[in-house]
Amino acid sequence: MSFLRPCALYKSLVTFPSARWMPCQSWGFLRWPDLDGFLRLFVALLLWSTFSEIRFIPSSSMYPTLRVGDRIIVQKASYFFRNPAVNDIVTFRAPEQVPGIGKDAVFIKRIVAKAGDFVQVHHGSLYVNGVAQNENFIVERPSYTSDLTCVPKGHVYVLGDNRNNSYDSHNWGPLPVENIVGRYVMCCYRPSNH
Repeated sequence: MSFLRPCALYKSLVTFPSARWMPCQSWGFLRWPDLDGFLRLFVALLLWSTFSEIRFIPSSSMYPTLRVGDRIIVQKASYFFRNPAVNDIVTFRAPEQVPGIGKDAVFIKRIVAKAGDFVQVHHGSLYVNGVAQNENFIVERPSYTSDLTCVPKGHVYVLGDNRNNSYDSHNWGPLPVENIVGRYVMCCYRPSNH
């Protein structure tokens, strides 16, 4: 029964000082967590659900940045500490004046102007304070025009990256900052068929 004995290579690895210390030598790392471990996991999940969430992208209004079917992580706590900034991608509840859309509907768009800015879309470009914006993230130039709008205090102006296929501030006007739910952090899943 000599074939059941450990080989010489195994003996040399076990006697090698650094291999003896390896945590996988003892299978203790696979044990079930105790009550303290479950409490830590519970607190981590509670904090995760309080300060962030995973959202699903149902439309192509933010294409090519976000595609239909993408799962994204949205951070909900950042705007407690700072104001929304231009180029932030935010999720928000629909403004009150949007007809036919439920009060709990959530949109995702890019902030293009903040309070005090003058915004206008004409000649296929976005103008903020009279300066044409260089937007290399949009699908195509806007085919619509909009009137010159001053963004009031406590509001932002949001547009989708797919400008001609987006229901956004050029339809309903500036968005109240209080409607913002969170800030886009990253795409955590993209379906392979896109």
